Amino acid sequence: MLRGSRLLGGLLISLFIFLLCCTIGSVKIPIVETAKILIAQFHLNVGEVNPQYQNILVNIRIPRIMATFLIGIALSLSGMTMQSLLKNPLADGSTLGISAGASLGAALAIAFGFYLPNLYFGSTFIMAILFSFLSLLIILFFSYHLDQRMNNMTVILTGIMFSMLISSALNLLIVFSNDKLKSIIFWTMGSLSGARYPDVIVLTLAVVIGGLMIGFNVQELNAFAIGENIAHNLGVNVFRKRIILFIASSIMIGVSVSVAGSIPFVGLIIPHISRLIVGPNHRKLVVAVILIGGNFLMLADLLARTMASPVEIPIGVITSLIGTITFLVIFARKKGRL
Repeated sequence: MLRGSRLLGGLLISLFIFLLCCTIGSVKIPIVETAKILIAQFHLNVGEVNPQYQNILVNIRIPRIMATFLIGIALSLSGMTMQSLLKNPLADGSTLGISAGASLGAALAIAFGFYLPNLYFGSTFIMAILFSFLSLLIILFFSYHLDQRMNNMTVILTGIMFSMLISSALNLLIVFSNDKLKSIIFWTMGSLSGARYPDVIVLTLAVVIGGLMIGFNVQELNAFAIGENIAHNLGVNVFRKRIILFIASSIMIGVSVSVAGSIPFVGLIIPHISRLIVGPNHRKLVVAVILIGGNFLMLADLLARTMASPVEIPIGVITSLIGTITFLVIFARKKGRL
């Protein structure tokens, strides 16, 4: 009963935050008008609705809020998976350099103006997805050839070296980007201003596929969180499961970065907050990470688009600020200093 009440409470909080994000913005929409517009989407007769409010809500805010919620889930699940797989509390979805690789792909598309005709998803989206998976293949290839058992330290060090290499390439690209400089920098800070319904569909597919791959392996994640040798002794095919879970994380990270750019700290702090609330068991942790991650990013995006309205602050600035403070508080509590 307690589990059910917690889940219901989490869903109600999500609904409240969703409605809050719908009503607040550069144009404030009354809650009654918001409710009428939402109900009208189910083809129910609610009387006349304001067409301006309806256009803003249905065509701009709702797809953005839905995309934000899904990206929060994707980044948080990826961070939780990486921390358990690598047994490293500082790991998140960017540990393997996948996020950096996706950002480089997007930056290349912006800098050189690649154009793909007759496609809704532009070259930025395609290049980000392509480079995220290429990054995973490169990291796994070098990790395997350095250490065929692919132990945690080998994977982490390979990922760090790859991330540094990609960061250097990205900085070099920024130096020579000239008129595209602003677009590239804004992309690397993260933004959801361009999210539309096709993005929501692709994000949903990525979260469902990646989430199911992780959900079917929660017992293995519990074993990995204790230790790689213990997981092996319990009969877990360490190499195979690790590859499957890396791919699951890469799918979600690649699609998230392709839609919104690089959003730091979400995958790092949300799993820690979730463990403080529900404990380390991944059967409970997965659900907590989904709800807390999605809700956190919805609130962060709300702050990003309202704090300095009509100017929009990159969401990465908000998540970095909140994430740094939160992580320091969590670290201090664990050390008994708070």
